[in-house]
Amino acid sequence: MVSTTFDVYDTTLRDGAQQEGMNLSVADKLAIAPLLDELGVGFIEGGWPGAIPKDTEFFKRAGKELDLKHAQLAAFGATRKAGSRVHDDVQVRALLDSEAPVVTLVAKHDIRHVERALRTTGEENLAMIAESVAFLVGEGRRVIVDAEHFFDGYRYDPDYAVRAVVAGFEAGAECVCLCDTNGGMLPEWVHQIVTAVGDRVDGRLGMHAHNDTGCAVANTLAAVSAGAVHVQGTVNGYGERTGNADLLTVVANLELKEGRRLLADSGLREVTRIAHAISEVTNIAPFARQPYVGASAFAHKAGLHASAIKVDPDLYQHTDPRAVGNDMRMLVSDMAGRASIELKGRELGFDLAGRGELLTRVTNRVKDAEAQGYTYDAADASFELLLREELDGERLAFFRAESWRVIVETAAGDPTDARAEGTVKLHVGGRRVLSTGEGNGPVNALDHALREALLPTYPEVERFELIDFKVRLLDTQHGTDAVTRVLVETMDTGAETTWSTVGVGPNVVEASWEALVDAIVYGLLHAGVENRS
Repeated sequence: MVSTTFDVYDTTLRDGAQQEGMNLSVADKLAIAPLLDELGVGFIEGGWPGAIPKDTEFFKRAGKELDLKHAQLAAFGATRKAGSRVHDDVQVRALLDSEAPVVTLVAKHDIRHVERALRTTGEENLAMIAESVAFLVGEGRRVIVDAEHFFDGYRYDPDYAVRAVVAGFEAGAECVCLCDTNGGMLPEWVHQIVTAVGDRVDGRLGMHAHNDTGCAVANTLAAVSAGAVHVQGTVNGYGERTGNADLLTVVANLELKEGRRLLADSGLREVTRIAHAISEVTNIAPFARQPYVGASAFAHKAGLHASAIKVDPDLYQHTDPRAVGNDMRMLVSDMAGRASIELKGRELGFDLAGRGELLTRVTNRVKDAEAQGYTYDAADASFELLLREELDGERLAFFRAESWRVIVETAAGDPTDARAEGTVKLHVGGRRVLSTGEGNGPVNALDHALREALLPTYPEVERFELIDFKVRLLDTQHGTDAVTRVLVETMDTGAETTWSTVGVGPNVVEASWEALVDAIVYGLLHAGVENRS
């Protein structure tokens, strides 16, 4: 049974999004949130409504578009401003307007920050905490307090830091999360401080760690050992500077090493898939040596390891990789791979039970494709087309491409004057069609040309809208000659459904063409369109 007394709180969409080079759109956040819910966390922090326009829009859309089964959305924000009334504070009001059932208030717990950053008194800061918490609780919100700079503040003035914690609890906060905001703590210090605070306060304590000493996960586990019952972190350890505690590693350690049950359903067995799917949305390459979920987490070289693993795989790995949805790289388990394909097929509506030969073919084909650079973690539509091809014995085709080309022309001396023209030759609707399209780049031009060629036969294509486009170079040591992977996300504006497809090629245009064709074919298939080729 999942623990009802221990909180797993994800802050990927807010604190994780502060990572350098990461820029999550509202659509990205709406795509990641269901994956976090599928993981089985208890809370998903969506952002700071009222302070960041994108986050305000996220909460507005989340209430209508998300159907979370396990997690509750939390809105992040600050206490009222110094010298103001909480009822009149615009940002506190914005937290209510977000309609999030949980509000996480960040509050200063280091007297130096109170006096130098907020430029107010210690007593006023305590009033800001107490009044803000009490107001939101009175409005029916569950309130968590993020005790900002707590550990540094405690080491400087422990009495004031604890008084601030008590102010939150007495006002009605259900948890005060102690934050190592600067990320400078070591596990021994964290354990000592959390133990001391637990002896002085009556309430649920949490831990929010940053990784500046490389100890974020260890510090979080130390806090839990000292009595913390709420852990915060981000998927894949995203976050500013060196990142936050990797929530996946924290939870895997607590579940597998300490026997706790923290995630809903079978969330732990999905962590590898979900980690990689979120990586595709953020467009940040997965870290191969990431604990538990990395591609190298259970990789073994030949030699002594190989001999031992043939006798007993546990001799050279600390846990069964299947417990976290991963696999050994050297000894490929056909049963494990086939089981994954069978479960994925069931999810997509195909009963593959007992079809061993088919499962083997699909498993081998997926592994061969992944070796070439394909990924199906975030491209379910392309995987379904592959599966249907193996089931039917031929590739589903609403049209046949004869050839395509694209020309990019730039006026000399004026790089802003660039034009792209794409030409496609198709066989569709019983005839040969030649179509030309213009765009602001080669991919956009090809997309226009393809749609123009298909519209007379398949007017449904008009509803398909490309909403996201991600490019990744897979072997960057080859520079501009690197293999390219493209992920395309498409929406049927009529049915309000989205799907993702993948393409791989020697350049971005060829990879994009493959992903675009798959997107059109999948869209027509699920729109119930008859084949008019």
